[in-house]
Amino acid sequence: MNGMKTIVWSAVFFLMLLPVPRASGKSPNILIIYADDLGFGDLQCYNPDSKIPTPNLNALASSGMKFTDGHSSSGICSPSRYAMLTGRYHWRKFHGIVGVFGDSAFNAERLTIPEMLKTKGYKTAAIGKWHLGWDWKAILKKDAAVRTQEGTSKNKKSRTFYGPEAFDWKKSIPDGPLAHGFDYYFGDTVINFPPYCWIENDKVVKAPDTIMDSSKWKPIKEGGWECRPGPMCSDWDPYQNIPETTKRGVAYIKSQAHTEEPFFLYFAYPSPHAPIIPNDTFDGKSKAGPYGDFVCETDDSIGQLLQALEDSGQRENTLIIFSADNGPERYAYERSKKFDHWSSDPLRGLKRDIYDGGHRVPYIISWPGNVPEGSVCRQLVSQIDVMATFASIVGCELPADQAEDSHDLQPLITGATKKSPRSAHVHNTRDREYAIRSGDWTLIDTKNGYVSGRNTEWEAKYGYTLDDSEAGQLFHIKNDDGQRTNVINEHPEKALQLKALLKHIREQGHSAPRLKF
Repeated sequence: MNGMKTIVWSAVFFLMLLPVPRASGKSPNILIIYADDLGFGDLQCYNPDSKIPTPNLNALASSGMKFTDGHSSSGICSPSRYAMLTGRYHWRKFHGIVGVFGDSAFNAERLTIPEMLKTKGYKTAAIGKWHLGWDWKAILKKDAAVRTQEGTSKNKKSRTFYGPEAFDWKKSIPDGPLAHGFDYYFGDTVINFPPYCWIENDKVVKAPDTIMDSSKWKPIKEGGWECRPGPMCSDWDPYQNIPETTKRGVAYIKSQAHTEEPFFLYFAYPSPHAPIIPNDTFDGKSKAGPYGDFVCETDDSIGQLLQALEDSGQRENTLIIFSADNGPERYAYERSKKFDHWSSDPLRGLKRDIYDGGHRVPYIISWPGNVPEGSVCRQLVSQIDVMATFASIVGCELPADQAEDSHDLQPLITGATKKSPRSAHVHNTRDREYAIRSGDWTLIDTKNGYVSGRNTEWEAKYGYTLDDSEAGQLFHIKNDDGQRTNVINEHPEKALQLKALLKHIREQGHSAPRLKF
């Protein structure tokens, strides 16, 4: 059935993608730089009081447009990545992360950004964290036995897993990046999940030969418990993740300098997600502990990618988007206490939460000669809008059943208009708990927006009071960016209006303005 769907979709899509008249010249190269668990308040270009130097991201923001109201789809990793790469709210399909050796998040008939760009002659590559699944069952041996790891003092739950002997590592791993539009992939899929090895295209570079034992690594600086048991190469060194992927990214960028085709590179960092492992040269570069130092290393790596564009003469014709999948992990509470650095500043909430700190993220677009330098946009936008924006830029008409929640931001980013086409954004991390933003208002359709858990010490420090006595929460974001005062009792009609809009968007099946809404 899927094969037939794919054939039908391909035929329809081919007809819809007949060339659109465009100005002569090469289409822009496109580079998406995607951080992992990075807070809105970590970057100095967003928070002048940040204790983390980010000179390269500051420079990128100065070269283009900085959004102050940009959002990911989810408060966790996999759903946000899926939503950005498909132009579709993740909750229309799933809510949680793709787990260890989990299946692909994509259906065969679901159009992705790289698939769309390839119809316009783009070369496509993904480097770094994938976290969107593969068909691991295809290389799992029929007689594979499950092992058990007993709980520890830090993580009391026992864990079951496969050892390296359970897989035929010589086989190709189907349904990964190559199956969904990328010509090339290099990375370790997920830094804290097995298999702990490099994967190039659809095969492991070296077969895992042992079980993960982090005690054999150089000590993890924070969050070592995040590393799940499973197959590992005996010489695996997680500290080489950023240096190695950066080297690959630089090489890829430079290799495209003299080709006729434009390129699309999706470069996804594992940082500053735990395990927090800044290399020793970055120790003490921030005043926010190892996490801050890890952000510094990420910023340094980004500087190398940007320099590669400059050195190869491609910077002027490259559109760059920088963002993150969600807000910072709950270690941020301890970091606030110890270093007086609040990663979500000035927002409330962290990773997983449906308060803004869980999903309002740094969002920067730079495109020389097209996006005004040093501009700031305070309009509501989403990472989901990336797909329709790219389609507009390269002259691609999206099918009606694809990218159904994506809004074209090209007029906004080029300065042709100051008003965003997006009037609402629905956020969700776990099933049955939603937040909706519309205009200056946000409704949290549950008692509170915490999913990671409440920290009363932090609330006291920042002047928050217990406020979950009502069935929902309503905030006037224009006057209350930190979501401090629940005004649902003062504005019940607004709450009902937003509940109705949320219901409509969920049931409608689409929200893109190009579609009838």
